[in-house]
Amino acid sequence: MIKRTLAGLAAVTMCATLASCGGESTSTTEEVVSTAATTTAVTVEVNTETLNEEKQKTLDDIANEKLRDVELENKTIKWLAHYDINPNETSGTSESIPLNLFRTKYGGEVKYYPTTWDARYSDLSTYVLGGEGIDFFPCDTAALPKGIINGMFQPVDEYIDINSELWQGVAEGMEIYNFNGKHYELVNNISAEQICLYNKKTIEEHGFDDPWELYEAGNWNWDTFEGMLADFVDPEAEQYGLDYWYNEKALLLSAGVPSISSVDGKLTVNLMDPDIEKALNWQYDLNQKGLVMDLAQFDWNVHPEYLGEGKELFLLVGSWDVNGVPETWKCGVAPEDLGIVPVPSPAGYNNFQSATLDGWVICKGASNPLGVAIFAECNRLANTNEEATAIGTQKLMEESGWTEEMVAHNDECNRLATEFPVVDLATGVSTDVASLTTDGGAEIGLRAPFHGTPWASTRDEINDVVVMLVEEADGQIAAMGE
Repeated sequence: MIKRTLAGLAAVTMCATLASCGGESTSTTEEVVSTAATTTAVTVEVNTETLNEEKQKTLDDIANEKLRDVELENKTIKWLAHYDINPNETSGTSESIPLNLFRTKYGGEVKYYPTTWDARYSDLSTYVLGGEGIDFFPCDTAALPKGIINGMFQPVDEYIDINSELWQGVAEGMEIYNFNGKHYELVNNISAEQICLYNKKTIEEHGFDDPWELYEAGNWNWDTFEGMLADFVDPEAEQYGLDYWYNEKALLLSAGVPSISSVDGKLTVNLMDPDIEKALNWQYDLNQKGLVMDLAQFDWNVHPEYLGEGKELFLLVGSWDVNGVPETWKCGVAPEDLGIVPVPSPAGYNNFQSATLDGWVICKGASNPLGVAIFAECNRLANTNEEATAIGTQKLMEESGWTEEMVAHNDECNRLATEFPVVDLATGVSTDVASLTTDGGAEIGLRAPFHGTPWASTRDEINDVVVMLVEEADGQIAAMGE
């Protein structure tokens, strides 16, 4: 099972520096060399570990065998994001495997241009228009296709061989962002956008079946998920329903159909699809049954720490939320007590997962697009080579306190996301489409049923306008290929 963690480890170690994650501890094994410091937010030791000689030689041999031999004239690539992918003193992260490969094989380095989540696109526009030569940018759900229409990103096909062995495992994912026969994302890895966390102590105290055991038996689905919530939730006893910001999307896409998809290169609106209706009607029912936390009672603040306090049963969140030393995990559950299981799908369905296409876009006017492509190949190697990923697994367990069980169960979530990926393009089509579907607030669009508004009324209000806007965006993309 440890070897199968290859389907996400490099991405996990790369994403450990996300602003929402905490610091990581310095390893105490004899195999690494470390120095220590203290952060201002949380008392942790800053991890500046370096691989021991044997592991470094292993990576060097892998790089020489699997990565292309090319001399980079420009060894610096410029990274604009709300998080740094270099070793970071705030979070205590050490050098990731992809960065190690990029540095030792090519002498490469990543120059970080910091921004914030809210300002990231306005800063990108300023840098692109100003000719700064920013090379790459995270391909989050808001990036494509509107970044093509706005002239922010360029195709990646010129810089990689998409048919090579390195890209085979993510070729299907790259097709999601294929417009006019050109690919626009360097997909480093496909992983589960959300996983379902639970506190084993809470499960045991209430006499519930363990969700992972239910999953292994083929009985983990919407019905068992809802049944456990119904038996647990009792606000008078400080036992609350679903909390946090990620429930709506995870539960919608678990039925397998995104609100907007790309079919044969053409944008398609699926708001009238029966599986979307099924998913959003179910979310409305969860709300009406009191199984969704009423955030208005908590000043609109989420409380992931309730999971550790036994006041919540499930938490739907990305695996990055439990990176860094356990003391910084928002859920407040110790590694040995933390359960991980896939987000459930309807009974009788495939185990559809909201998928993250972990990767980057190359910016228009990039100063070193080839360097970005080569760094992406380092990431692909770190995600696919067993020896490289085994090293990444050990780093994750030593630095973030993950148990073998956590690694194996998270790996299964990522395997499902790769096998049954669902990606919704709504946020990426345009700001107007996003405001009607995903980003308009809790009472609008795809989020509204979870917060108590029937889907039929919401759908009828937005469908025709969304169809018109998507057709307009589709026409703009097609015109760019003429």
